[in-house]
Amino acid sequence: MLADAKKTTLLLVDMQERLLPAMTGGAEAQARCAILLKAAKALEVPVTLSEQYPKGLGHTVPMLKEETGNAPVFEKLSFSCWRDKALKDHMIAHHEAGRPLVILAGIEAHVCVMQTAADLAAAGFGVFAVADAMASRAPASHAMALDRMRDNGVAVVNTEMVVFEVLGKAGTAEFKALSALVR
Repeated sequence: MLADAKKTTLLLVDMQERLLPAMTGGAEAQARCAILLKAAKALEVPVTLSEQYPKGLGHTVPMLKEETGNAPVFEKLSFSCWRDKALKDHMIAHHEAGRPLVILAGIEAHVCVMQTAADLAAAGFGVFAVADAMASRAPASHAMALDRMRDNGVAVVNTEMVVFEVLGKAGTAEFKALSALVR
């Protein structure tokens, strides 16, 4: 399975102001999420954001929020995005519109991202978990999350892999702009 810009959506999970500073590798994950957002914008891949209990954890970090434009933001209490009715309905609508693939990134890798990945895969989505665009408090938790995602049929990728997959080919203006971001 390869990511295809016409069949894919991007879901950023809980990249929030009060949560991100506690993550090991949070700054790197944020930078990689920004690249994913730029690629999504350039290739017209729909973007969705989730925010876990924003009243306590704040909203999406401003640097990423600026990149998202008018992408929908879903507040949630469930750890898995799939277990929030509004988000689930939103993702089903994308699937029914011919976008059964989801690029997934965010925090915490071993809680909200992993649970979302497992649920989406079980529901029939093709899921690409972008390992370098997610973080956890402890590196061991991040590693365990990737193992569990693989065990659940999720493709674990890095930012460069998925950007070049959605690009599909060289020689375009998008290739020139996006390849510079991942090098």
